[in-house]
Amino acid sequence: MAKMSLTTAGESHGKALVAVLEGLPAHLAIDLEKINADLALRQSGFGRGGRQKIEKDAAEILTGVRDGETLGSPVTLCIYNKDYANWQACMSDGACDKATKSAKALTKVRPGHADLTGVIKYAQEDARNILERASARETAIRVAAGGVYKAYLSALGVEIAGRVKSVLDIVDDKEYTFEQLAAAKATQTGIVDKAKDEAAVERIKAMRAAGDTAGGVVEIRVKGLKSGFGGVMTYAEKLDARLAQGLMSIQAVKGVEVGLGFEAATRSGKEVHDEIFYAEDKGFYRTTNRAGGIEGGMSNGEEILLKVAMKPIPTLMKGLQTVDYATKEKAIAAAGRSDTCAIFAMG
Repeated sequence: MAKMSLTTAGESHGKALVAVLEGLPAHLAIDLEKINADLALRQSGFGRGGRQKIEKDAAEILTGVRDGETLGSPVTLCIYNKDYANWQACMSDGACDKATKSAKALTKVRPGHADLTGVIKYAQEDARNILERASARETAIRVAAGGVYKAYLSALGVEIAGRVKSVLDIVDDKEYTFEQLAAAKATQTGIVDKAKDEAAVERIKAMRAAGDTAGGVVEIRVKGLKSGFGGVMTYAEKLDARLAQGLMSIQAVKGVEVGLGFEAATRSGKEVHDEIFYAEDKGFYRTTNRAGGIEGGMSNGEEILLKVAMKPIPTLMKGLQTVDYATKEKAIAAAGRSDTCAIFAMG
């Protein structure tokens, strides 16, 4: 089988977002309804902004699938941006309306965003040429592609679940079984505990009223992955390194932990490492999972446990101090139809 790869393309306010998935086997059943259900989840959660009222994301399969099954050729997915109709005059691949393009230009670069570094790196004058690709809107097509990969993993007996562990200082410290994590999808913020979920809603409301934004932490669990995925012989094979890279590539993610993560640095070795036992009926096993299912860069058969930290979204309705890139004068950063909190969607 060819090596699997994923390439995404498209701008936030352009015609569409596209993904090309290579290396998938033939005869993999693809359920478009499940993919679109994931896309609907991505648009959900308390604290989302006005863009979600415009878009109703639905994936379209362009290539690589026939009669509900993959052919073994590249699979191409597409999500059309409904908001493109409002931006076509300045986002067209042909000649743009100069007045509209000028009016929509972004030069009051936002702290915490790719704006300033991007315009310098790519020799641009308008940060819109950067933000259109840096936008978290790109994750819509990654969610669609993820639905295809989840079908592949499901065929191998691997399941993925998650929950929001915290929003700002509202933290759900309870331990949940893998099956209990499904309840997170029916909450307002992704926090399973009802009281903490409601408290998080109130904190997000306060942030919205203040023109501010909020981040949080998501916990991801993977069940059914057999021992030995990843490798110890080269750094490029290490499973935890590859997972961390994938998660860090999500917009606004600033930290990834495996198992205990940073907490391991505060404990003694006896309190960190998972002791190993053996029984005839189940072979080698552990009674704890502080390593998060990965040792030496390889899966050890236990549940994979990851935590992902999302920073507050950098587009604030009450913008931060910045500089206008065109005039070099002091300014207040550009605002837009921003989310107050998108932690549910990130999960």
